[in-house]
Amino acid sequence: MTRRIVIADHAAIYPDPVRVERGAVLVLDGREDIWDGHRWLWATDPEGRAGWVPDTLISPEDTPPRALRRYSALELTCRAGELLELVDATHGWGWCRSATGAEGWLPLRNLGLPPDT
Repeated sequence: MTRRIVIADHAAIYPDPVRVERGAVLVLDGREDIWDGHRWLWATDPEGRAGWVPDTLISPEDTPPRALRRYSALELTCRAGELLELVDATHGWGWCRSATGAEGWLPLRNLGLPPDT
């Protein structure tokens, strides 16, 4: 894990985001988006929650498409100046943990190095 400082506010968009366990079947409707050079797919999880997932979550050979790993699209609402721990990163987003223990994704472009590094 590495420390990062939030350089631009971020507000979570989806109140009940898509989330799956490894092996769960996802329904893809064919929508795609390229965000910061990364491919995202619109998917619906087994509970009916829909949202964007990284294309690497799904094996192109699987029919029906199944999640290759556990995944949650939960976003982290945060304000500029907050210090966070960057736990993981993919497709231009970082999974972060706040000082209060809240966790979620936010765009890597909203993060910078803290002044003490």
